[in-house]
Amino acid sequence: MRAPVIPAFWPYRDASRHIACKPHLWHVQDVGAGPLVLLLHGAGGATHSFRHLIPLLAAHYRVIALDLPGQGFSVLGARARCGLDPVSDDIAALIRQEGWQPLAIIGHSAGGAIAQRLAELLPLKAVVGINSALGAFEGLEGWLFPVMAKALALTPFVPSLFSKLAGTPTQVRQLIATTGSGLDDEGLALYLHLMQKPAHVSATLAMMAQWNLTPFLRRMTNQTTPTLLITASKDRAVPASVSQRSAQTMPDATWLDIPDYGHLVHEEAAALVAAPILAFLARFTASGEA
Repeated sequence: MRAPVIPAFWPYRDASRHIACKPHLWHVQDVGAGPLVLLLHGAGGATHSFRHLIPLLAAHYRVIALDLPGQGFSVLGARARCGLDPVSDDIAALIRQEGWQPLAIIGHSAGGAIAQRLAELLPLKAVVGINSALGAFEGLEGWLFPVMAKALALTPFVPSLFSKLAGTPTQVRQLIATTGSGLDDEGLALYLHLMQKPAHVSATLAMMAQWNLTPFLRRMTNQTTPTLLITASKDRAVPASVSQRSAQTMPDATWLDIPDYGHLVHEEAAALVAAPILAFLARFTASGEA
């Protein structure tokens, strides 16, 4: 399994390395020192999505960000292992293999759901979700969307065709806009690079096709790991009400909404996201719990 070449312009490229842990070849970035915090991006993203958040957290913590299987610069080793449970199990195996002991896991969107699932598998002190995708599709979409995603994922030429059609500056800008966010030229160029990678598109489609939260959502109401759910009021991808409802049903969860930003709030306004995260995590480090 050959490691992909990481371009020189990729954020924190000097902190990148690849780790083999079956069945995948993982791309991880390791920055800072102190108690360990793990960062998980959302579907279709990569470590770059935390480029503004990493330096704010790394001033206090050792921060490890990873690319989900097949996305970014991780290599997918088993196509059937892209759903919530397999991905979570494989990340837990990577954590154990490397001897990491995360104080907390911070996840964005689908990464937020994975973070919550990992709280069932690992002895975490805390979980932070940023616009966490903690809701199931409803109505017709609940049946139609997974079926469409599965059909696209199983069609060999679709990822390459999608990359050619959607991997243009105009299409990427429009796609980002549909989430309620606006990014600068650097941010758009990074997503453009990902969209032009058929392997990344293929793995994202496979993840969407295999995504099923229903069994986990039934258990989440019993999850006692302290949780901070951060939302953005203009998020068009995952409504803030999803995290608000989840926080109300969990034993130890806090919901915080940030106005005027969209789904990629951690890229648009990293300082506004970092401040409550640092205050929340301080609860678990001030007394030496870490």
